[in-house]
Amino acid sequence: MKNHSVLLFTRNGLGEGPAELQQKLAVKYLTLTLESGEYPARILFYTDGVRLACQGSPALDALEKLEKVGVELVLCQTCLETYGLLERVAVGVVGGMGDILESLQKSAKVISL
Repeated sequence: MKNHSVLLFTRNGLGEGPAELQQKLAVKYLTLTLESGEYPARILFYTDGVRLACQGSPALDALEKLEKVGVELVLCQTCLETYGLLERVAVGVVGGMGDILESLQKSAKVISL
């Protein structure tokens, strides 16, 4: 069941610590979200967070499954261009900061991870 919340990823993982641990925690969080059956309406990615939705990310499997159940995944185009990742997007749609702002403003709840 989708709710009206938005998840916001601004880093290539969760928390502080080694990159591998941060990514492992992000995968765990997304996997548990899938298993819970309570899905956010959207997941937004900007700054380093866009890396989670690009080729080679350990989070791709979970993100693909979330997209299949109707969760919208929106990636910041400016961030992708800055990091040279526009051609490596593996899941979701590329949007602008306007799309991200609109999602944040219309959301009932924003969870920044």
